[in-house]
Amino acid sequence: MFKIIWIGFLLVIPAFAQDLMTVEDAIALGLKNNFDILIARNNREIADNNKGKGTAEFLPVLGVNAAYSSSHTDQQTNSPFSFGNSDAKNLTAGATLQWTLFDGFKMFTTNNQFRTLATLGEFQARNAIENSVVAILIGYLNVVQQEELLEVAINALDISRSRLDKEEVRENLGSASSTDLLNAKVSFNNDRSTLLNQELRLMVAKQELNILLGRDVSVPVTVENEINIAPLSFTVDELQELALKRNATLSVAEQNKIIAAQNISLAEAPFYPRLLASFNYNYSDLRSETSRFDDPVESKTTDYNGALSLSFNLFNGMRDMINRQNAILNERNANLTLQDVRNKIAGLVRERFITMQKRLELVALEEQNVVAATQNLELQQDKYNIGATTSIEFRDAQVNLIRTQSTLIVARFQARISRLQIEQLIGNIQID
Repeated sequence: MFKIIWIGFLLVIPAFAQDLMTVEDAIALGLKNNFDILIARNNREIADNNKGKGTAEFLPVLGVNAAYSSSHTDQQTNSPFSFGNSDAKNLTAGATLQWTLFDGFKMFTTNNQFRTLATLGEFQARNAIENSVVAILIGYLNVVQQEELLEVAINALDISRSRLDKEEVRENLGSASSTDLLNAKVSFNNDRSTLLNQELRLMVAKQELNILLGRDVSVPVTVENEINIAPLSFTVDELQELALKRNATLSVAEQNKIIAAQNISLAEAPFYPRLLASFNYNYSDLRSETSRFDDPVESKTTDYNGALSLSFNLFNGMRDMINRQNAILNERNANLTLQDVRNKIAGLVRERFITMQKRLELVALEEQNVVAATQNLELQQDKYNIGATTSIEFRDAQVNLIRTQSTLIVARFQARISRLQIEQLIGNIQID
């Protein structure tokens, strides 16, 4: 009797275990090499570095300058007032310090905003990394799915080959009809075509996974032949509560609302006076030598000054008022966006939860169907061997098994994806 492969929850692990890539290995490689993840981490570091810009607003600005010049003059004249030939050297240096003492609380708001932007960058990076990790996991699970479907296709082709061999033997013995032989050949060719297409799907799935891992597409990929679907230990209400606390997209929307509120304070800063302190220091050293005088002429000058300046914009065409009104409207929009994101996430959690439950029910149903289809094919095989059933009935039983096995594999893949989507919604994706 031919061998029927049972597509169970755990399938046979490939012989080359040393080259096996686990889910954890795929995530580790992705966190190290995935280009989107690397870019997200750099953007997070940029946002963190920018916190220093807010601190700089409180500090003075100091600038220095220096110059050196040298000149030589040859003068020939009969004037009694001529100095004759001369050489001059001049060295100048200076320093300027400016310090904003008050700018309508803008410096305080700017400092807080840069810190908020750093937090926003953290959540944006987390969101981007989570998306990339989820894509890697889906890519990995898709390779597992395609390999399981390949096993089904190989098994189907083996069955069809065995049937074709029997029909050819029967024809040689004169006990088979040409119709049965032709049907066997068509079934064999159809299964062979299915196998070729499935090999192509597996190759594409492996290449896509390598791209997600930041590797060359030609690198061999060997994955675990299993799709684990761990049960959820939370109710839908508990999942919604976790999502509202830890979801990265929601955290980004919350930070954007805080930034929008800070922009109102920035827009109000021009309504206050601006106080600026400044200090200047200059030094000059001039040395001049002439042919008329024996001793050179030297001149050294030092001067410094300090000032306080107060400015107040009384009217600039209502620009400041318009900017403030727009900032208020933007803050309202940010608040509406936050409420919208909260509502959508709560709905998505409930939707994904129900979807996962239904898909798990489908998995259980398809497992029963595979058992029944396997038993039916075994029965048809026994009848076929003794000539008690037609080749068409045998083929129908075989196709039914192939369909139920394939449906079970896809159902397990979809159920695992549903659980993965829930894990992302509640911020449970490992990104470190």
